Amino acid sequence: MKQKAVIPAKAGIHLAAGAIVERWIPAFAGMTAWVLVIALMLGSVAPAAARTPEILVLGDSLAAGFGLAPEESFPARLEARLRADGIDVRVRNSGVSGDTTSGGRARLDWVLADKPDLVILELGANDALRGIDPAIVRANLDAMIEKIAASGAKLLLAGMQAPTNWGKDYKEKFDRIYPELAKAHGVALYPFFLEGVAMRSELNQPDGIHPNGRGVAALVERIVPVVAPLIGERS
Repeated sequence: MKQKAVIPAKAGIHLAAGAIVERWIPAFAGMTAWVLVIALMLGSVAPAAARTPEILVLGDSLAAGFGLAPEESFPARLEARLRADGIDVRVRNSGVSGDTTSGGRARLDWVLADKPDLVILELGANDALRGIDPAIVRANLDAMIEKIAASGAKLLLAGMQAPTNWGKDYKEKFDRIYPELAKAHGVALYPFFLEGVAMRSELNQPDGIHPNGRGVAALVERIVPVVAPLIGERS
């Protein structure tokens, strides 16, 4: 009579464990294959394209392009010039003809909603033409600068100068608003937005106030060296 082989208890445990392992190896191998396939698929997906930096030009008719075709406006010309220099950027035109610093302040939250990387603040010309109290102009610009800074955007403050018809005292008070605010807030200043263009008939429309196509081109050429470094310093 044959004796049954007696398997030690520990050996039985080992055999049972081996059977379980053999049973799960194919399934595990299949899972591993699928994991590898998914990993390869995910790895083949290109990373999301980087967001194109945006410049917001917040201003009046000088930004809006009064009397010009849309493609001749300051924001459009600025974008074209920066792109020609190899800077991938989008320039948004938020110019409203006739706007004052009070109007710009009132619509600031709305125009900042798209989170621009750089804001060119070009307001104050209409305030000066209307003789609005420089203290009001200062307060409006001050509040806008603080709100733009809080949004995380860089700021280029475009200065403006008052005409002489309101008197020397008015002009002095108005003209020093921009450099004083730029210094107080530590923001970049372009001292006079119409530098090189104001009072030159060949660069202005018949009204003598708004730049023509040649005038806008001149403005862009002057301001690009200031704007280009700023767009590379996004928060």
